[in-house]
Amino acid sequence: MRIATYQWKGARHVGRVSADGQTVTAFKLDAATARLGALPLIESGQWRDLPTEGEAVPVSAVRLEAPLPLPRRNLFCVGRNYHEHAKELKDSVFKANSANVAAWPIVFTKVPECVVGPQDDVVLPVGVSEQIDYESELAVVIGTGGKNIRREDALKHIFGYTIVNDVTARDVQMRHQQWDMGKSFDTFCPMGPWIVTADELDGTNTRVRGWVNGQLRQDGRTTDLIFDIATLIETCSRGITLYPGDVIATGTPAGVGMGLNPPQYLKAGDVVKVEIDGIGAIENRFV
Repeated sequence: MRIATYQWKGARHVGRVSADGQTVTAFKLDAATARLGALPLIESGQWRDLPTEGEAVPVSAVRLEAPLPLPRRNLFCVGRNYHEHAKELKDSVFKANSANVAAWPIVFTKVPECVVGPQDDVVLPVGVSEQIDYESELAVVIGTGGKNIRREDALKHIFGYTIVNDVTARDVQMRHQQWDMGKSFDTFCPMGPWIVTADELDGTNTRVRGWVNGQLRQDGRTTDLIFDIATLIETCSRGITLYPGDVIATGTPAGVGMGLNPPQYLKAGDVVKVEIDGIGAIENRFV
């Protein structure tokens, strides 16, 4: 199932998207529940039987929002988790710790307030950063919570998958050494276009691509992950309780702006598109 959060006739709705991605039908939810997007459905575990109301509406007629517009807490994110991406940055400012890239996952967070919709503008923090980069990523949405989840059980804890662009201010990221500030500016986490439930997508073997102004920059498969999805869930749950609706962004393939020679950072007017097979695409203008 594809579950979308969207604006229609001045109100937020959560609905089931048709298999062809062309229409969406609203679930029967009150306004307070719909305000949280797909989160209440994930928490209840009863999304399969939730009744719908009204007619199917063309997706082109609604404004898609992030499927989790108000995440319950910071998003878990993983750095340098594709083999080719780790290679492209081995001679960059990250070279000091490149030798240990396969020892443990690099985990950081983005604040929930940076999440925006799949077609929303991303606002450049003028005067704060001059090195804004894109990162096309598959994100895991936890369905069944837990603590100290074993790797062999981890995939059973997944509700579904969505797309994020882990927008990054590289100079701020380096300036503060720890990454949260450079990752968490307002609008720095476009998400969507919806969540595809785990019974309809094998996130362990799908294709992630990213374009800047129509030029293909990133093209990788999740089979190239250094730490696979099960390992990431195991790692993030070590001594930390994961909850339904938690998001884990799994890392980005090679081709980021920082990795190009010379580096190519984003500027006002640039458009970044991220597409993942089995999910769809998000496309955001930087302003």
